[in-house]
Amino acid sequence: MTESIEPAVGLPVASEAVEAAGGLGEEGARLRRDDLLPIIRRANELYYVADAPELSDAEYDGLMRELVAIEAAFPALVTPDSPTQRVGAAPTGTFGEVVHRRPMLSLGNVFDEDELRAFDARVRRGLGVPPAPGPAPDLRYVAELKIDGLAISLRYERGRLVQGATRGDGTTGEDVTANLRTISALPERLHELATAEVRGEVYMPKAEFARINAEREEAGLPTYANPRNSGAGSLRQQDPSVTAARRLSSWSYQLIEDGPDGRPTVDSQSAALARLAWLGFPVNPDRAEGLDIDGVCRFLEDWREKRHELPYETDGVVVKVDRYDQQERLGMVARAPRWAIAYKFPPEQVETVLEDIVAYVGRTGTLTPVAHMRPAKVAGSTVARATLHNLDEVRRKDLRIGDWIVLQKAGDVIPEVVRSLPERRTGSEREFEMPATCPVCGTAIVRDEGAVRHYCPNQKCPARLTQEFAHFAGRGGMDIEGAGWAVLEQLLARGLVRTRGDFYRLTVDDLVSLDRFARKSAENLKASIERSRRRPLARVLNSLGIPQVGEQTAIDLAGWIAERWPAEGMDPAEWTALVARSLPAVSAEEFQEVPGIGAVVAGSIAGYFGAPETAAVLADLVDAGVVAEPPARRVAPGSGAAGPLAGKTVVVTGTLSGFDRPAAEEAIRAAGGRASGSVSKSTSYVVAGENAGSKLAKAQELGVPVLDEDGFRRVLAGEEP
Repeated sequence: MTESIEPAVGLPVASEAVEAAGGLGEEGARLRRDDLLPIIRRANELYYVADAPELSDAEYDGLMRELVAIEAAFPALVTPDSPTQRVGAAPTGTFGEVVHRRPMLSLGNVFDEDELRAFDARVRRGLGVPPAPGPAPDLRYVAELKIDGLAISLRYERGRLVQGATRGDGTTGEDVTANLRTISALPERLHELATAEVRGEVYMPKAEFARINAEREEAGLPTYANPRNSGAGSLRQQDPSVTAARRLSSWSYQLIEDGPDGRPTVDSQSAALARLAWLGFPVNPDRAEGLDIDGVCRFLEDWREKRHELPYETDGVVVKVDRYDQQERLGMVARAPRWAIAYKFPPEQVETVLEDIVAYVGRTGTLTPVAHMRPAKVAGSTVARATLHNLDEVRRKDLRIGDWIVLQKAGDVIPEVVRSLPERRTGSEREFEMPATCPVCGTAIVRDEGAVRHYCPNQKCPARLTQEFAHFAGRGGMDIEGAGWAVLEQLLARGLVRTRGDFYRLTVDDLVSLDRFARKSAENLKASIERSRRRPLARVLNSLGIPQVGEQTAIDLAGWIAERWPAEGMDPAEWTALVARSLPAVSAEEFQEVPGIGAVVAGSIAGYFGAPETAAVLADLVDAGVVAEPPARRVAPGSGAAGPLAGKTVVVTGTLSGFDRPAAEEAIRAAGGRASGSVSKSTSYVVAGENAGSKLAKAQELGVPVLDEDGFRRVLAGEEP
């Protein structure tokens, strides 16, 4: 195996994978990236937010590695909102938000000993230590079992628990203090009057998972998929008594504590674990310290099979450089520290029969082959389907209908098809071919020239519409909180939503008619819909699902539109209508003026907006009262221009109706200001939306001017607040 390289996003990826990505060419890589992004984002939301994953760990890791390889080969395709630059998923809004004082990092993954030794080689290079097998007496590792649970952060002041939060997106989590207090393993008071932040993992023991599933089965309820997601769902209950009844437990593994001199009270991970135990925290005894890389590998082998005897789920081992000064020297990249890595145990494999391969139509019309298998027990659940991604993947793995195939244990619902078993063929197997016409609407299938994608070009294809509406309402689009798949399927099936604009015509009475909807939940969803009525133009564009246009391209396109049709002096609703009327007449050559857009993407955008059905979509949204907020004109650094917020620091807290947090902070930066996450005497303004919390109180205490959303808009426009 070749040595791994370390791309800017911080996830190890083999150099041959980067070379393969480079072979796609930039346009091909952009297309593949745009296919990957919605899949990964949906997987993140289902795993971290809904606690109901559809992809296996192995399948998710494969998709992430492919995205990392593409971004390593084409750095220009890396965007701040890429899943490779983030951790987990944003908080749902069900609980109060907690901004972590230090980001809660994710870890890069390795899957075999060669990749682990490549990590050791990178660490040695970073510290100036001779390469292996040379001696490195000052370099030692700590190996800890990787718990398959939900990451948490606990804050103690003078020895008392004052706040507990989930990891969320790594920057902002959810306040679940009341629920965490119900977990008996976590101390309410410490053995000292210490002020510290402690991080760890909450998990559901295997016995408790079995007990709950037995009760649900007896009651005729569907059983849970795995302990990890059952534990996560239990911790994020609105009623703490529900959490208490689930008998969760926890392990602690990170200490953030400064002494009177402002320096950490400990100087290594091993010392931190010892102090955590002294303070009264549960610290996993099944760990090893003072290891070189050979010792780490022996630790892995010791636990490869022995882990199945543990009373909780573990799917690997976390390896950390022990000394803090060495961790600091190594630093981190966007998503992960360079001084730690997560080794994942190889997945369990089973064999079954590939009974059929069926092509499913996605949001952009892309046909995805899905394996229909003889049901097999994998990781405690029976599975019968797995995605095969595209025709090239089917050919690469030499999969034929009727084959015996190998599946990997995922711990989730849908496993990965690893390979076929040609030695077991009888001669009756047959090759899969993509259908010539769409299996849903009958339109002739098109294959992109030079690309792997087969797609249905009919924008009215029912299969496309369902997923397009989900994309429209989802995160990154109009972000209608509460309009998940279960709700959307009901809205479509009952004819309550036939167009995108119909979301904004729904009444509370319409929503009350949905299954499991009380009036309060209907009112909450209606309020969420109303909040989404005003969104930044880039978000509206991205919600449309324009072929070959991802989030960054939508941002670039929005900036170009705002320059072509200036919004100054216009009512935002009138400006939205003007843009909607004007876009269909723009040529592909004109769209090439957008920064970062080439001929292929420009042609795709022009074709989309030039289609009569698109004009109808835009007119419908305008009629429904959707307002696209024009992007603020960004003040170019070094241009000498002074924006309305030049030299000012602005903090945003709470929920704004027309901006999500990233859009509000981008508007601040575009106006020449600095967006900050904390309030101090030097803060110029605090923008407070609904449910503003401690930041608003701190602003009032310090006498910092507080703006509501209207005042914020006036300041952005250069007016008095």
